[in-house]
Amino acid sequence: MGYVGVIGQQEGMDLLVAAADHLIRKLNHRDVHFVIIGFGPQLPEMQRDVTARGLDRYFTFTGALYNDAMLAVLNSIDIGVSPDPKNPMNDISTMNKVMEYMTLEKPVVQFDLTEGRASAGEASLYATANDPLDFAAKLAHLIEHPEERVRMGKLGRARVLERLSWGHSVPALLAAYDRIFAKARGRKGS
Repeated sequence: MGYVGVIGQQEGMDLLVAAADHLIRKLNHRDVHFVIIGFGPQLPEMQRDVTARGLDRYFTFTGALYNDAMLAVLNSIDIGVSPDPKNPMNDISTMNKVMEYMTLEKPVVQFDLTEGRASAGEASLYATANDPLDFAAKLAHLIEHPEERVRMGKLGRARVLERLSWGHSVPALLAAYDRIFAKARGRKGS
């Protein structure tokens, strides 16, 4: 599994560690590894949590990686994780990491967030909001079904390229600006 992004309070890293603990100890998936790419204020706390749970051998913390180094690590994972908890901000936010996983044909496991569903569609499995046990169950499902991982990865990449990439967003954005400018010109003429 792989995570890329900020390691802060808003990102749900405590939920990810709890999910990993459940996946390994209760669901008996001991042949797993979590690669955490990034830095942030919660990194030391996350590392302490991993150590306190006896999970150090299941986690690698790379720190910040950029360009080819980051791409190499992300290309080595089988599942992208986005443990952002459901709250008013996250529920309406597009997570860059989800788009990155999808672009690289990685299936995603995330909590059930409105914008997460709008972004990922069928390229993701959605755990019950803020429930690390269900998050672990979704990870276990994808571990046990490699053909589904491949299918979801292909769906995700196609979704990004055919519907969500910048090239597809530009016409709608320009049309919105045209409407705003038209209204502004109309008010000046009054």
